[in-house]
Amino acid sequence: MSRRADFLAANRGRRAPMPGFVLLVRERGDGDPAMRIGITVTKKIGGAVIRNRMKRRFRVLARALLPAHGIAGADHVLIGREGGIERDFALLHAELGKALGKIMTRPIDPQRGPPRPRKGKTARKSDTPAARSSEQP
Repeated sequence: MSRRADFLAANRGRRAPMPGFVLLVRERGDGDPAMRIGITVTKKIGGAVIRNRMKRRFRVLARALLPAHGIAGADHVLIGREGGIERDFALLHAELGKALGKIMTRPIDPQRGPPRPRKGKTARKSDTPAARSSEQP
């Protein structure tokens, strides 16, 4: 995956947080059985060398586990966490297997609550329930 829109769409899917990473899975529903993988590691984790090393480790993990345990027709996104680079590779392998197992047992589209307002943004007067009820004819 390379488009930002795909990563944002995956963020609305199912998630399985682990100590070394967060796994996001979203079924595309486009009829294509291909599994896609996306990897992201932020600058908070470290410099370019550290981030690229972590991404290489995630690519190897994905190649090893996704064909057998991934969801066909879904986008899988691995988000690196701060402790992920120091974790043993065998431990990351076990955690990814566990995360994929957790994802498989969850419902396909869990209902999420309404989006939270952004920090620093105030609700408009017309957005309040009282204002909406007074607008009805």
